[in-house]
Amino acid sequence: MKIHNLDCVSFMEKMDSFSVDLVVTSPPYDNLRTYNGNNDHWNESVWKSVIKGLYRVVKDGGVVVWIVGDATIKGSETGTSFKQALWAMDCGFRLHDTMIWQKPGFSAIGALATRYAPVFEYMFILCKGKIKTFNPIKDRKNKVKGNISGTIMNTDGSYRRMSNEGKKRREYGQRFNIWQITQVNKNNVHPAMFPEQLAHDHIISWSNEGDTVFDPFMGSGTTGISCRNTGREFIGCEMDSEYFEIARNRLGGD
Repeated sequence: MKIHNLDCVSFMEKMDSFSVDLVVTSPPYDNLRTYNGNNDHWNESVWKSVIKGLYRVVKDGGVVVWIVGDATIKGSETGTSFKQALWAMDCGFRLHDTMIWQKPGFSAIGALATRYAPVFEYMFILCKGKIKTFNPIKDRKNKVKGNISGTIMNTDGSYRRMSNEGKKRREYGQRFNIWQITQVNKNNVHPAMFPEQLAHDHIISWSNEGDTVFDPFMGSGTTGISCRNTGREFIGCEMDSEYFEIARNRLGGD
């Protein structure tokens, strides 16, 4: 486990190409949090450099999980998340999946006089070439019992029978791409911690034991904790010295 008190753009310049199997990270969401004043330098030029750097250090077949949301300014969402996903594709990544982190309650900043409460964030699954590892989580309780039956629509609008028709339906099916996971309650550790369960589930989905996972916005070290608990190697980068010390205390890293 290696953690570094550096900004990730400078740090990635020293990293070897094709050295990371998986990235699980959550960059700043526009100006929604101040991060001890370190968010002042966060802009389009910076996040473009970060994504470009990630493309270089990720192995062929590797994945970047980019968890992100948008600020709302004068009644309009910035759309920065979409711009970042499109830029990642310009850099060479494939947009493998657009997943949703659904929260059970409203926690965002802003009035609701003219909009519905936002209760989700995007989780862009970016892949470098053909995806190498996918370990699907199968914890979705099947509501229907018995044998599988049904049809699938063809491109011309006609239907064909399902290839696995007649097989016994399992008690649990593969999880869908909308994950409902409770956010971290207010704490004095970090202003935007994401849940260990969220990091854990992505780590076991897109990597194997012994793989190297990188978090360029390590924060308080949540991704690193999940790596330690699942037998992955971890590299973390955090530019804020206060958050870095919190992560080091939680991880015991060097």
